[in-house]
Amino acid sequence: MTPRATPDHHPTQSRDRWRLPTWWRRLHGHAPPVPESSPEPADPSRTGAAEAAGAPENSPQEDTATTLWRIRTTVRDEPGTLAALCGALAGHRVDILSLQTHPLAEGTVDEFLLRAPAVVPADELKRAIAAGGGSDTWIERADAHDLVDAPTRVLTLATRTALDGAELPLALRQLLGRCTLHSLPATSLGGRPLQDAPPVEGVLEETVMRLRDPSGGALVIERPHLPFTPTEFARARALVELDARLGPRLPHRRDVLTLPEGNEVTVRRADTRDLDAARAMHQRCSATTLAQRYHGPVGDADRYLDHLLSPRFGRTLAAYTASGRLVALGHLLWDGDETEVALIVEDAWQGRGIGGELLRRLVAMAAETGGACVYAVTQSANTGMVAAMRALGLPLDYQIEQGTLVVTAQLAPVSQVPAAPAPRSGR
Repeated sequence: MTPRATPDHHPTQSRDRWRLPTWWRRLHGHAPPVPESSPEPADPSRTGAAEAAGAPENSPQEDTATTLWRIRTTVRDEPGTLAALCGALAGHRVDILSLQTHPLAEGTVDEFLLRAPAVVPADELKRAIAAGGGSDTWIERADAHDLVDAPTRVLTLATRTALDGAELPLALRQLLGRCTLHSLPATSLGGRPLQDAPPVEGVLEETVMRLRDPSGGALVIERPHLPFTPTEFARARALVELDARLGPRLPHRRDVLTLPEGNEVTVRRADTRDLDAARAMHQRCSATTLAQRYHGPVGDADRYLDHLLSPRFGRTLAAYTASGRLVALGHLLWDGDETEVALIVEDAWQGRGIGGELLRRLVAMAAETGGACVYAVTQSANTGMVAAMRALGLPLDYQIEQGTLVVTAQLAPVSQVPAAPAPRSGR
């Protein structure tokens, strides 16, 4: 199924523009004027729509507390349906802050951002919407971040994607709300090609999107609690197409760190263009170091690098010496709704603070994306990794799973993540 993208409709363009409630007309100055023969009522809660919806009368004290809600509901695409729905909400003194419409083959999905009196529960809002003609209603709490209108949010996400190829998975998740995104590589570690690769135009199947990843493989996005609309599918495809046109790219920032003994290393973002340097570092690492990092046969270590260095699966930081030798890698890996951190430092450079510096930066990146926690999978004998996690100064949970230690750090707001000493930066 390849739906055709349809731009958002303004609510006054396709449905009964002359019967919108008076509060809507006051909010939008471009709405039709109120005829002089029909003066505005003093209180929308006294209108016939309010009485029909059975709105309660609240005291002045109750008016001071409000709640933000995000609501989706399906209505018939007929004149007057939006007016009836808005009237039913107005009867509960609900303030509609924004509205998007998502046309379907039959009917329309209306997405509202509402501010409602705190005394009005979600179930009551659902009943009002049903009385106004809405069906298949979905509702959840919203916050101040949702106040940004859709065009602004999409342009911001497009800008972030244009500057950094690793932003595409995060941008898709923020664009589509609560969803799970899986990046499937073009080939398995054993070299088998991806089965059922999606076509170039992608596939939309109710609660699942399958898009072709420009870097190879597939992007699978799932949202079981709420079907995707053709409009959302078109927006997601546009972000993926932007990424494909721009090709591989990373931010150019480089930080020069001075180690305690006086040596300098440069920390920068890495991707698959660093494969040769990473393989060379593996050759210089001991079997113990490789086993602590990859938890498997040492001979398989190089096979993981294509996956680990791909920006689709997370972000990678690399530490290079002044002579251009790669001595450490730090990985931040998207794992569904969770985030994994992992480190490998060449034996001769361990114990100098490089791993701890990479870890602090990775955790700060995770906090910027809105993640609640990060976890590291290691062995209890890997005292360096455990010490680096403890040095973060964040709440930690420890769990042993099949002989493997999993350390989870609960993230503070980004402003509270412990900062590293200010490095000298260069370009």
